[in-house]
Amino acid sequence: MNYSALPQGDPEVFRILQGEYQREHDGLELIPSENYVSEAVLEALGTLMTNKYSEGTPGRRYYGGQTYTDQVESLAIARAKALFNADHANVQPLSGAAANLCVYAAWLELGDTVLAMDLSHGGHLTHGAPVTFAAKAFKFIRYKMKDVETGEIDYDHLERLALEHKPKIILAGFSAYPRSIDYPRMKAIADKVGAMAMADMAHIAGLIAGKALPNPLDAGFHVMTTTTHKTLRGPRGAVILSRGTPGNPLRAPEKTLENLPTLIDRAVFPGLQGGPHMNKVMAIAVALKEAATPAFRQYARQVLANAQALAAQLMERGCKLVTNGTDNHMMLLDTMASFGKTGQEVQELLDAVGMTLNKNALPDDPLPPFKASGVRLGTPAATSRGMKEPEMERVAGWIVDACQGRAEPAQIAAQVKALCNAFPSPSGKVQAG
Repeated sequence: MNYSALPQGDPEVFRILQGEYQREHDGLELIPSENYVSEAVLEALGTLMTNKYSEGTPGRRYYGGQTYTDQVESLAIARAKALFNADHANVQPLSGAAANLCVYAAWLELGDTVLAMDLSHGGHLTHGAPVTFAAKAFKFIRYKMKDVETGEIDYDHLERLALEHKPKIILAGFSAYPRSIDYPRMKAIADKVGAMAMADMAHIAGLIAGKALPNPLDAGFHVMTTTTHKTLRGPRGAVILSRGTPGNPLRAPEKTLENLPTLIDRAVFPGLQGGPHMNKVMAIAVALKEAATPAFRQYARQVLANAQALAAQLMERGCKLVTNGTDNHMMLLDTMASFGKTGQEVQELLDAVGMTLNKNALPDDPLPPFKASGVRLGTPAATSRGMKEPEMERVAGWIVDACQGRAEPAQIAAQVKALCNAFPSPSGKVQAG
């Protein structure tokens, strides 16, 4: 993108922006929750829509002058509903964490119980980690994997927990879980105890949109939350999707599953947020249109193919992966077992050669989170650059060589840079002009 006002108005900030561009251009992004947006998404995000307050929902705003904000939000809503086969969508949540909290606020009373995946076994902070506000407001019961070698969730134990604790929400979803979820089984358990079935699909929403992975809503889940970045390749925001038709969001409806859309809208505004960021809503609309294309479906399939290839190549080189592989876009590498190094050490080693991933706790990890026994890595961003299976083989080799000291860091860094320059980021350049 060409910048004319910023280089003159704030050259210091522009230099920082150029530095980030160079880092993204020359380096390989392997963090599975990160990706590159298109230039069209960037252009939409940087528009004068940022000037407008739009408290409320389309057709029911508190301020005047909403002709075009109503149009763009309605467009984003329609595209989200069509893409994910939902009856209702709210595109205003500012983040995935905010979206989850909005659903909790819509359905729960203080102290109610939620059954969700344990953080150390792959769940997310917002699924009840003790350090979060949600854990102070609600009671979280946690389920785990039955077998860390295969990644199978202990559904029998999950059902026993549900029968014992009678949760109001049973939550499927993860932040660091490489395998698939049995949505029909979880929905059946939720039905047995009268719980609302909720899916947090922030990590794999793009793979669901691209028809590469199953949609929890098609299995009967009542609510699905997702961020709009990660595999969906949009700006940093979130969407809440559900079945049912919303009523008047200004009236408090009874807490029934039929009223979930209205309850959700009220929880977002005025419950937990004020005015939505309309420039972000516009960029979400653009990203959702891109995600509905045949090219995006091919992208989603290639993300999975690349993940399978990278996992296989790492294991072939003697690396230990949690669950011994992956069914989605990510994998967890046990760095202590593979290299005798903490996740923090491996993260820093690979940062130094231009490959970015994140330290991550392993199931029941004895090390603290800021050291961790593993790293989390994935293929969405590399696939957005056009890389395929042959490139994944090279990446696996560089990871092992860097961690085992088989090659000079400068040599690996030069090879990483050469590969990235051959596969430019779709976000384009940052230049004065």
